[in-house]
Amino acid sequence: DALPIYHIDALLQLSDACRIQEDQEMARDFIERALFSLECAVHPLFSLTSGACRLDYRRPENRAFYLALFKHMMFLEKRGCPRTALEFCKLILSLDPENDPLCVLLLIDFLSLRAREYTFLTRMFLEWENHRNLSQLPNFAFSVPLAYFFMSQDNLTEVELSDASNKAAQLIQSALIMFPGVLMPLLDSCGVQPDTTVSSHSFFGPLAQISQPPALNQLVSLYLGRTHCLWKDPTVMVWLEENVREVLKMVDANDPSVEESARKRKVRYQSAPRNIVRHVILSEIKEAAAALPLDLTSLPVMGFDPVPPLDSIASYTRPERTNRASNESTLSLFFRSLLPNFNLQGDPRPDDVEEAGAGRDLNQGVRSEEH
Repeated sequence: DALPIYHIDALLQLSDACRIQEDQEMARDFIERALFSLECAVHPLFSLTSGACRLDYRRPENRAFYLALFKHMMFLEKRGCPRTALEFCKLILSLDPENDPLCVLLLIDFLSLRAREYTFLTRMFLEWENHRNLSQLPNFAFSVPLAYFFMSQDNLTEVELSDASNKAAQLIQSALIMFPGVLMPLLDSCGVQPDTTVSSHSFFGPLAQISQPPALNQLVSLYLGRTHCLWKDPTVMVWLEENVREVLKMVDANDPSVEESARKRKVRYQSAPRNIVRHVILSEIKEAAAALPLDLTSLPVMGFDPVPPLDSIASYTRPERTNRASNESTLSLFFRSLLPNFNLQGDPRPDDVEEAGAGRDLNQGVRSEEH
């Protein structure tokens, strides 16, 4: 029997090849094998449950761990285990919460909604908004009010229900004003025909989508590709319709927030950082991948290291091997490629001209005894 493969990069690449061939079971097996191999190499003091361990993605040795966890998380979500996938998403984020090299912030809201962890999503939004501006990401701008709406449908106290309902309405209206280009593609993905009042209005018309910067188009495509199924609920559509009408009233009344949001869209979202591009490639959402710039799509993408950081840190460097002219035979060159110390002709190599330390003394002693 063939020995099992435990080379991490090879396992990641083989998993992608099996997934492309629609062999999901084998693709999952390769990722689980990679995780097992990585777990065997974990230091005893490296505790994943503490939340205090950090891994620098700029070091190539750490990237396989990130990618194996991410791919395992995606397989868990596809297998109908959103809560477990959410916990893996939290783990990946905890490894580098400041830089978020795989940009799991674009995914954690979807997993929270799928796992019905509405309290976690709203609490994270409140705690991270001040220093991370999560409301400027379309996924958080729309998912958080949706979470509040679902909370308002639960068995809460009357005060809590009223508070959740008010927050849901306030946040969804802000999201529609900030990202008007989301509404029509969302309704189209859900198979819903918009009202003529909405479809004929210039604020939500085709210009709203055309005027979006390319980077914003990527974020919108990612969000719609993942979460449109969560908006198909009839009660959600009724709630959305009510708030769309309120937004149109604000637009017609020349509300200052409308102009301010338009100014922000023009200034921001000019180019996507590399972690978002990396996330788009790993997400396998065709609509988002189609919006990637040509300077990235024209380059080969390796499954074990997609879009490596420009400021990578090399932990070690391989010494350069000097190529010197040689009249050796083909057979001699072949053996030298296998055994660098092989020397068929007996010629002294440049590396051996100056022998150091005990090795030099030993050679001199041997030569004196021969004489």
